[in-house]
Amino acid sequence: MKGAEPLPASSEMIGLYIADLASGSGPSPALSVSTIDRRLSGLAWNYAQRGFALDRKNRHIATVLAGIKRKHTRPPVQKEAILAEDILAMVATLPFDLRGLRDRAILLLGFAGGLRRSEIVSLDVHKDDTLDSGGWIEILKNGALISLRGKTGWREVEIGRGSSEQTCPVHALERWLHFAKIDFGPIFVGTSRDGKRASETRLNDKHVARLIKRTVVDAGIRSELPEKDRLALFSGHSLRAGLASSAEVDERYVQKQLGHASAEMTRRYQRRRDRFRVNLTKAAGL
Repeated sequence: MKGAEPLPASSEMIGLYIADLASGSGPSPALSVSTIDRRLSGLAWNYAQRGFALDRKNRHIATVLAGIKRKHTRPPVQKEAILAEDILAMVATLPFDLRGLRDRAILLLGFAGGLRRSEIVSLDVHKDDTLDSGGWIEILKNGALISLRGKTGWREVEIGRGSSEQTCPVHALERWLHFAKIDFGPIFVGTSRDGKRASETRLNDKHVARLIKRTVVDAGIRSELPEKDRLALFSGHSLRAGLASSAEVDERYVQKQLGHASAEMTRRYQRRRDRFRVNLTKAAGL
């Protein structure tokens, strides 16, 4: 478009390119900072495949990108937390056919474990059942132990049994595995059109997101809002935020369950945290 040589483009030209992306002066509307970052990553990868080098730290690129971030970066949009009373209302909307048993286990296990949607669908019955496994579950007398390959490496997630069978994530999992006759391979799989048989195909993580949105609407959560706004408020992360916001225990236990490296990251998930529980002003004597 500018009449410049595309390969290899100069650092100055790439700086002008990302400035155009941010301003929207080209044929496309202005792009977000995260999208521009992805464009730069794509360029760097493409250059490497062709034997060229793209130095993102070059001042002509880094300075422009820093200016874009200062001007255009918006605070991250946090999804609404699904609290304990919400999850109970959501699972109450599900039928008791095979598909309903599966979806009930997904919601309860995802909430109690503070799991990401990708982690939920990646689980197998045993270790090394499949090549694409992200972990496995061992069901014990007092609960379930999940060995999970997360973003920060392998970790264990303990899920105790609930106060009643109707709300117990471990019991819900046991019922799904029993009636679906699953004893090997992926735990959460598709079902036949009539909902009477389980397939061998692992669910996609998008199923979890769709399930959450559908049951939120069916349960009437945040019913004062238009349906479009309600759907935008909730996602797979709502389960993790819900556990962090609902569990009345020491923060370090929540941090361990979510697999966070720092307490600060865990606090980002706590939607109704008492920010002034520790009052350093009074502690200092004022």
